[in-house]
Amino acid sequence: MAKRSQQRRDQRPSGREVIGFIEKFLRIPDGPYAGQPLILAPWQKQEIRRIYDNPIGTRRAIISTARKNAKTTLCGALLLNHLCGPSARNRPNTRLYSSGQSRDQAALTFEQARKMVLWNADLRQIISVKESSKVLRYDELGIEYKALSSEAHTAQGLNPVLHICDELGQVVGPHSDLYEALELATGTQRDPLTVVISTQSASDSDLLSTLIDDGLAGHDPHTVVSLYSAPKDADPFAEATIRLANPSYHVFMNTNEILAMAAAARRLPAREASYRRYTLNQRIEEANPFVSPSVWDACRGPVAPLNELPVLFGGIDLSSVNDLSAFCLVGKKGDQWHTHCRFWLPQDGLAEKAATDHAPYDVWYRQGHLQVTPGRTIDYDYVAHALHDLFRQYNIQRVAYDPWNWDFFKPSLLRVGFTESMIAERFQEFAQTTKMMSPALANLERLLLDGRLMHDNPVLSMCVAHTTIRTDAAGNRAPDKRKATHRIDGTVALVMGLAMAPTVQTRRIDVEALIG
Repeated sequence: MAKRSQQRRDQRPSGREVIGFIEKFLRIPDGPYAGQPLILAPWQKQEIRRIYDNPIGTRRAIISTARKNAKTTLCGALLLNHLCGPSARNRPNTRLYSSGQSRDQAALTFEQARKMVLWNADLRQIISVKESSKVLRYDELGIEYKALSSEAHTAQGLNPVLHICDELGQVVGPHSDLYEALELATGTQRDPLTVVISTQSASDSDLLSTLIDDGLAGHDPHTVVSLYSAPKDADPFAEATIRLANPSYHVFMNTNEILAMAAAARRLPAREASYRRYTLNQRIEEANPFVSPSVWDACRGPVAPLNELPVLFGGIDLSSVNDLSAFCLVGKKGDQWHTHCRFWLPQDGLAEKAATDHAPYDVWYRQGHLQVTPGRTIDYDYVAHALHDLFRQYNIQRVAYDPWNWDFFKPSLLRVGFTESMIAERFQEFAQTTKMMSPALANLERLLLDGRLMHDNPVLSMCVAHTTIRTDAAGNRAPDKRKATHRIDGTVALVMGLAMAPTVQTRRIDVEALIG
């Protein structure tokens, strides 16, 4: 038995061999240095040695860093090592898989590996590529790789010798059917290897967190874990703290952009949770306020009249039954964007609604900041009349709307005088997803930070104060609220209105690494 174990260890390549293969044959897949030799960073070499030089063999390797540290590039390089490099030695007719939590995520490792193959004439001759099915095959040894996503119904019947799991931190909760099926399937292989490369999950109870904590506890010597994370008690905005989570910080990352992101997170509380999780690689799940009161208040001031704003864009967030409905217009004068908002609540029960929501709706109504519609529920015809008057008087180019409830509101628009063609031309559906909301939210944040958004409506200020941020697994963000009685309709309408304005787009805030 001891002799057989020694033979298995002798068959595995050393870390030096794997590094040599990568740096000799592979090229940077994309970015400004695409096509140049892939010279591994010192930390990447260290991780490869930890995986392949483990004297008792590595069954699972977990590498967790902040985003933009070229994790997916490393995934692609390790994959090709097992497809046609030193780790393919004595392993003919085996199957390799990478997994992601979506089809797009699953395709990333495949794309990195595919581009590396295309950059090298020798690899192009021996590796066949099937883009439609996300498959790479080394025909001489019969080794095949395929990218899988969590949208695949089952992984039963697979028999992987290698499983590379990209961004397992996106899994919410302690289970992933695809990951667990692949892990179970590797049990039939001699010396299987799973490599997990990911930013941390949000919660201690999420799958990746449990794997990291178990690995760090040292229960299984066949598991190696490297966690690059900033301590939560450290100054989150200090450069020394940032470096702890970003081993590629001074290698190929844009340090100026990272520091700019840190500065933005310091000023905008809504940025901090996302910043801590994705730039500092910390487990963060608490909601943060969208914007600090000081930043919002700094933009409070005189708003130019509508007739002084030559072009207007809007967003409308309609409530159902008796909640707040909001319509926000934005227009540019000079270098400043000015906001004009209309808010509606049912007239009957206004005082009771004010007490329930802990908001002075009755006072705001008397002051003219809030309108009421007849009855105990929102009268869509009343709201449609108000919009028709605004369209008739001012140059409103386009209005974004939430598709929810639109089928009930559109007939009201037609009844008050809008035509089908005008509705099709001037109103645009805007899905309330994090993917749609995220860039529009970034636009609003940039204008606030630059002091270029003027506002004067206290109802809008209440909505912004109630707004927190929800973040999806991909880092996209959208407005959210912490309590059921909180109203954020004005924030949503404002974000959508700015999304309709083509000139609001500004420079990117997110960090872009030199290597994907």
